[in-house]
Amino acid sequence: MKVFGSSGTRGVVGEEFTPEFVSRVASAAAATWEADRVALGRDTRTSGRTFADAAAAGVTAAGVDVERLGVVPTPSLVRHCEVESVPGVMITASHNPPEFNGVKLVGDDGIELPVNRLEAIEERLLAEEPTTVAWDRIGDSRRVDDANDDYVAELLASVDREAVAAADLTVALDPGHGAAALTSPEFFRELGCEVVTVNAQPDGHFPGREPEPVREHLDDLGRLVRAADADVGVAHDGDGDRAIFFDETGSYVEGDASLAALAARDLGEGDTTVAAVNVSQRLVDVCEAAGANLELTPIGSTNIITRIKELWREGESVPVAGEGNGGVFFPDYRLVRDGAFIAAKFLELLAEREATVSEVVAPYEDYTNVRENVGYGSDAELDAMLAAAEEYAASADAEPDTKDGYRLDYGDAWVLVRPSGTEPKVRVYAESADADRAEALVREAVEVLVEAKRGVEA
Repeated sequence: MKVFGSSGTRGVVGEEFTPEFVSRVASAAAATWEADRVALGRDTRTSGRTFADAAAAGVTAAGVDVERLGVVPTPSLVRHCEVESVPGVMITASHNPPEFNGVKLVGDDGIELPVNRLEAIEERLLAEEPTTVAWDRIGDSRRVDDANDDYVAELLASVDREAVAAADLTVALDPGHGAAALTSPEFFRELGCEVVTVNAQPDGHFPGREPEPVREHLDDLGRLVRAADADVGVAHDGDGDRAIFFDETGSYVEGDASLAALAARDLGEGDTTVAAVNVSQRLVDVCEAAGANLELTPIGSTNIITRIKELWREGESVPVAGEGNGGVFFPDYRLVRDGAFIAAKFLELLAEREATVSEVVAPYEDYTNVRENVGYGSDAELDAMLAAAEEYAASADAEPDTKDGYRLDYGDAWVLVRPSGTEPKVRVYAESADADRAEALVREAVEVLVEAKRGVEA
């Protein structure tokens, strides 16, 4: 696909991402769906209203009514789509920096569109097929004000509220100025938790931190956990579909470790879980211990969703899936990454074990993950870096997995080099039980990429 990447389509506002482009995407989607109405939501980005207006124009121009939900987390929009049996358009760039925005598309089953459905919309878009209707068939627009309230109510009904309340937990929460600032504080308080917050005011400038919930952006949350003597810290991304945790000492918990802990709770013999090619050995270990199967896909929620749906059609049980970035699926609840639900399942785990966060993740702390990005400013730089990555992989003392980029598994460690599906970066990941080994693998690969890029600049 050229337009839709690993999780919708995104770009820098005013450059490749314009109101005209968003209107065309929304119009092509509406015409392809052949629906009579479409739900429309957005996150807190400063450009969100502009692009929501553009999307609404595109949908109504295709003769389809629009239900405008306002600022909602992606899982809130997804819930509305499933319950109302309407497709949806979400204006969000998720974890990308503030200058980005994007579009996610959701089917009337409440599931982000799989690859084949996105390709059909993309084909219509790129062919520039007419999608507008005559003046007397233009769609209407109406506001929906209770989507977030209904979403929180369903969350509360879907988790073990009594067990979490009985555990008497203090939760330090960082919604990162994103859409979950409108829902997660209320949700955790209604669960019976004491809640303290940082960066909890919706603000598309993201003044407190960048939207991506990675270690280097979350110092304030670690300090809040320590200052409030909290039991757990929870951080979301811009559209609230991810959850990253801090332990009771204010220390960052690797997303791969929390994914492994949650998977170990739910996976049984004969089950299948789905993860991406940057899967941690932690999850591999969990699957081996449980007698469960592990399926790998290219990175991104779109690819994981597509594979889960295929496995369902084959009669497979997939109780948990996801990536180590905090994006965990519990498909029996809903096939969506839902940061609040992920965090609630983690709180259930703490309550069941009567354990601290550090105790729960301790079995999965034996590995070190290192990640570094190399940005590029032109297609020529990207092409040069990917050519260098291919040569680097071919000359390595390991068989490359080319499902998504180049993954080299050395037995004691692995390294992955791949272009981002959402940003102009080539990402390098490595993992090993030996921290120095992981650092060395990343450093070696990054040097190869930087040298290739330097050759283009020269």
